[in-house]
Amino acid sequence: MRTGVVCGILAVFLAGTVVPAAAAPAASEPVYDYAKAIRETVWVDIGRDGDGDGRPDRVAADIVRPSEAASRVPVIMDASPYYSCCGRGNESELKSYDSTGKPVKFPLFYDNYFVPRGYAVVLVGLAGTNRSDGCADVGGPSDVGSARKVVDWLNGRATGYSAKTGGSAVTAGWSTGNVGMIGKSYDGTIANGVAATGVAGLKTIVPISAISSWYDYYRSDGATFGSNPAGLAQTVEARNSGQNCSAQNQALTSGASANGDYGPLWADRNYVTGARNVRASVLLSHGVNDLNVKTIHFGQWWDALTVEKKIWLSQTGHVDPFDYRRADWVDLLHRWFDHYLLGFDNGVQNGPVASVERQPDQWADQSAYPAATAVATTLRPHASGTLGTAAAAGTASFTDNPGAGEDTWVTNPGSAALTYSTGALAAGLQVSGTSSVTVTATPSTSSARVSALLVDLGPATIRNFAGSGEGIRTGTTETCWGSSAPGDDACYRVASADVKKVTYTIISRGWADLANYASLAQERPLTPGTAYTMTFRLASTDHIVPRGHALALIIGGTDGSFIRGPAQPGRLTLDLARTSASVPLAGVVPAATTHPALDGGAFVPSSGPVELR
Repeated sequence: MRTGVVCGILAVFLAGTVVPAAAAPAASEPVYDYAKAIRETVWVDIGRDGDGDGRPDRVAADIVRPSEAASRVPVIMDASPYYSCCGRGNESELKSYDSTGKPVKFPLFYDNYFVPRGYAVVLVGLAGTNRSDGCADVGGPSDVGSARKVVDWLNGRATGYSAKTGGSAVTAGWSTGNVGMIGKSYDGTIANGVAATGVAGLKTIVPISAISSWYDYYRSDGATFGSNPAGLAQTVEARNSGQNCSAQNQALTSGASANGDYGPLWADRNYVTGARNVRASVLLSHGVNDLNVKTIHFGQWWDALTVEKKIWLSQTGHVDPFDYRRADWVDLLHRWFDHYLLGFDNGVQNGPVASVERQPDQWADQSAYPAATAVATTLRPHASGTLGTAAAAGTASFTDNPGAGEDTWVTNPGSAALTYSTGALAAGLQVSGTSSVTVTATPSTSSARVSALLVDLGPATIRNFAGSGEGIRTGTTETCWGSSAPGDDACYRVASADVKKVTYTIISRGWADLANYASLAQERPLTPGTAYTMTFRLASTDHIVPRGHALALIIGGTDGSFIRGPAQPGRLTLDLARTSASVPLAGVVPAATTHPALDGGAFVPSSGPVELR
């Protein structure tokens, strides 16, 4: 545990430049008095009039920075819509202000820990939220522009003011211009979006459980999860300053079509297409069991990035690493920001690229993600119920039942899903990366959904990601990370692993609307009795199926746990010769023409209940 005790020597800066590495300390030290830090709000003009009041919108950038700094300091920035509506962190902290409007409470520990070490922390309320003008547009040009303009202001390229209306111009003469953006969920999503603009001065981002394409948050290869961005906009705008955002919300409603078609609204919120513009380094973390911001988000973003990057993958759901690996995470953040924002030559960019939680609180490092030895392997379902690399033939059918979900499919599929298994593995098999499934399916009606699961069949102890804490249990004791001041303490409750024993583990999921077989941009009515071929993605992961367990592919219609069903659920018949899964595997898969007996795992027939023991 690190505290705010004053010790060591901070690196000297002249006009924002670090002295040579030989003269610099190994790490920034807490030599500044947090209680005396300058707290202020600057209102940055974002050059838009999202609320239609005839004035350019200004967003509130709440700042805390060392008062004693004789030279300029870098910035850690969290741009969020949640500072007044929903809170940040495991303890749902909100911003607070004194009677004059000066910021007092800065949620999370970033200010407490890093301001004493010579950083400024800037928490930006996105347009339309908290005290900021404008309207939220859920990852669109206003949201991303809100944060980008603050980066511009910190680098002297935008105008800030001393008041929300009127006021005098304010410059950031105290800033080196080096900015690192961090945040979980929506906040980390905005960091991704700003990085994809290529804005100068953004040196690093730390997206935690973040979205990379808003289409994939609300839709999946034509299928819809049932919610829309206008609802989220209304939630985050609920406690704004009273501006009318009905026009913007209507634009969100009309732009997000009720079906799963990909259109201009989604294209404007797809940061993966801008990954080639990213200049900032990336420290990414995500839970492989995150069913909120699903794991396709980190996988496609990671694959598209060409910058220096590292990744942590936990067994949790939608959880910040501060709450499952606290000391290691704070230490890594410290070294990461010191290197990319202060210029310290501490080697943090070297060493293992990936750190993966294999069992609760048991981590393994990898030289690469996906694993260096993982190879895209074509697995084929056979009429016998086996799954292997050999060619397949024949057909198999299931009847769509939108009332059933993934757990029913694994434990008692009946006629609603088809299960194919490798049988007991003679050696462990690592699934590392992003898989896809290709189906050739003949529907009996004019509309159809197709879903698929990759499942590790066998007993294990895992984090209880489906529980209320999504894999963590929050205790009552606290640890402190930095310095405290009246109204803003540095202490947070300790969380421990919430674990459960299971007989199977779903390691990847994917969903599609067969009507989008030809294009995601426009669905087409299906002709009953006609075969259609469609490829859709499964969620990114990194998981080891142990020796004696089996890897299973389950294919069904509407996975009622996640997606909405078709207008006319019917029967689908698969052409097994033209149905397969492409799975990034490290290890050898049997050809699987017969089922070997499972050693302590589960035998999975082609239909009927799974026999678990």
